[in-house]
Amino acid sequence: MTLFIIGLIVFFGVHAMPVVARGQRQALIAKLGEGPYKGFYALAALAGFVFIIIGWRSADASQLYVTPAYFRHITYALMLIALILLAAAYTPAGRIAAAAKHPMLTAVKIWAFAHLLVNGEVRSVLLFGAFLVFAVGARIAAKRRAAPIRAAGSMVNDGIAIAVGLAAYVGVAFFLHRYIAGVALV
Repeated sequence: MTLFIIGLIVFFGVHAMPVVARGQRQALIAKLGEGPYKGFYALAALAGFVFIIIGWRSADASQLYVTPAYFRHITYALMLIALILLAAAYTPAGRIAAAAKHPMLTAVKIWAFAHLLVNGEVRSVLLFGAFLVFAVGARIAAKRRAAPIRAAGSMVNDGIAIAVGLAAYVGVAFFLHRYIAGVALV
């Protein structure tokens, strides 16, 4: 459990720096240069992620809660929305991205909440709860600093985001989830 917790702290600590310590981040970039800073940032985030993965097996898997079986269907629907929003964050801006304001953070919040609906063991609550808390905090911080919001673009771009999100959904649901999480969905 210790390695899992250390991984969460490292992963979210690294990701929190640009959100809560913007001045220190800028000072590090000025001192190291943008390329080396991004390299160290990526390595530290990757180290945290690896610790989470390795620590997962030994983390506490005792059940805190069990939800009704039909919650799986709610989770599946929420995951489709989350993957479309994730695609909208990385495809040319459309109305979906503009409406979500920060589609990546919105996707993470929905993804984490959806997984909390159906995963009631301690380690899952810690993992998905941490992602949810981080995404909510990052969104609040972005709103407070008046971070730029993507302008609405063409509905064609929405079609691209929907197609990419739907393809990702099918790929994860029918194939990848068993390799990512060790649980086959279909």
